[in-house]
Amino acid sequence: MPRALLSVSDKTGLIDFARGLAELGWELVSTGGTAKVLRDEGLSVVDVADVTGFPEMMDGRVKTLHPAVHGALLARRDVPEHMDALREHQITPIDLVAVNLYPFRETIARKNVTDEQAIENIDIGGPSMLRSAAKNFESVWVIADPTDYGRVLAALEAHDDDHDLRKLLAGKVYAHTASYDAAIAAWFALQRNDKFPQTIVVSFDRAQSLRYGENPGQAAAFYAERPGAGLAGLTQRGGKELSFNNLLDLEGALLAVDPFAGETACAIVKHTTPCGLAIGASAIDAYKKALSCDPVSAFGSVIAFTVPVDDETANAVASLFVECIVAPEFSEGAVEILGRKRNLRVLVGRATWGNRATNLDYKRVRGGVLVQERAATIVNTDDWTVVTTRQPTPEESRDLLFAWKAVASVKSNAIVLARDGMTIGIGAGQMSRVDAAFLAVHKAELASHPTQGAVLGSDAYFPFRDGVDQAADAGVSAIVQPGGSVRDPEVIAAANEKGLAMLFTGQRQFRH
Repeated sequence: MPRALLSVSDKTGLIDFARGLAELGWELVSTGGTAKVLRDEGLSVVDVADVTGFPEMMDGRVKTLHPAVHGALLARRDVPEHMDALREHQITPIDLVAVNLYPFRETIARKNVTDEQAIENIDIGGPSMLRSAAKNFESVWVIADPTDYGRVLAALEAHDDDHDLRKLLAGKVYAHTASYDAAIAAWFALQRNDKFPQTIVVSFDRAQSLRYGENPGQAAAFYAERPGAGLAGLTQRGGKELSFNNLLDLEGALLAVDPFAGETACAIVKHTTPCGLAIGASAIDAYKKALSCDPVSAFGSVIAFTVPVDDETANAVASLFVECIVAPEFSEGAVEILGRKRNLRVLVGRATWGNRATNLDYKRVRGGVLVQERAATIVNTDDWTVVTTRQPTPEESRDLLFAWKAVASVKSNAIVLARDGMTIGIGAGQMSRVDAAFLAVHKAELASHPTQGAVLGSDAYFPFRDGVDQAADAGVSAIVQPGGSVRDPEVIAAANEKGLAMLFTGQRQFRH
């Protein structure tokens, strides 16, 4: 009689799987809570304590760490000496293991969880059994994912000793235990307030396969930190399957509106950089203001809102070719209106970053990764200083704050021209700051936005006065920038000469 060991925290699909094994003539061995659930369903179960000859001890901390379990899992059936050892020590082989682990991630995600609660949910026996069985996958079926119960039962019913499936399941086990250990290591680093531990172990689960990457010749997939995290937590209400570039642009659009949480904001993004960004009295107002910045570039864009999208806004968006639209909610009418555009992806939800353990940004380079803290999305103006003779007016101050929030999501070198809570010209991704300023003015003129009286936001300092001169010549009345250049006195003098107000924030906002 083949023997299966079942010990699971997640009971999903357990009963049907166990009943299927029993009907195929398998003997069921189990532990504590799992054994009780099986018996309550009328299934015959052998306790692990009867297999090992030792009771569960220390509140269940010790129950499966025993040669009668691990010998039964690790013995190679094709090695006579291994089988002799089993007979000598009266150990019955275990031919299948189905184990999933204590809910460590779920435990630490709860509010006010104590260290003791977290540590008690670090599984020891479960990973040990999984790893033993996976090492001996040629002889032992091993299942860590309940979604695999069905195909294993199908193979057993067909008497199909599927080597490829066994190998696949073993690989899933090691990925699963590695991910589990990574979460534990990250938690311990957090307890030490160690932002950059000696070793970083990053684990992601595949959320979906993608048709291709940035270009059709590149294969691609989307991986999430955990099921439902970030972009994976958005619900798609219509449109084609998301592409690699859609996901990148969605991230850019959400990044653009992050600083405007609590306000009614709209960002229109192309190639991960805003081509229009605005706040308004309503969703439709914010959208129209954002669109007016660069209506040509908005063709084929991704749009993000901080507020629900109503029917009126949906009608306005539907008149433009848009790849994706994301918002916290959509009216039923909006879903129907946008659904008429068969290729438009409609995404609902708030794709939050998650807890402090995920507060790092990774940039891939050859041979490794660069790791940094994520940029703050909350703007603190306490350290801002007016460095010119002229103070900004209240209207300019409001627009300067908007421009500073807006420029944070624009590719460097970045310049934003703004007025009345909207971008009117954006200069992005230029090799020099003066070129970025020129492009911002040029874009404003193309969209027929007068630049007289606009404000300017720069993601980094002006290395020379030429950028200030160019802004003044275009009619810009106030500038916000980090400061910190050796030529700050020259730049401030230029602003004073032109009658501009200038604020230094003391904080750079590069986005490479």
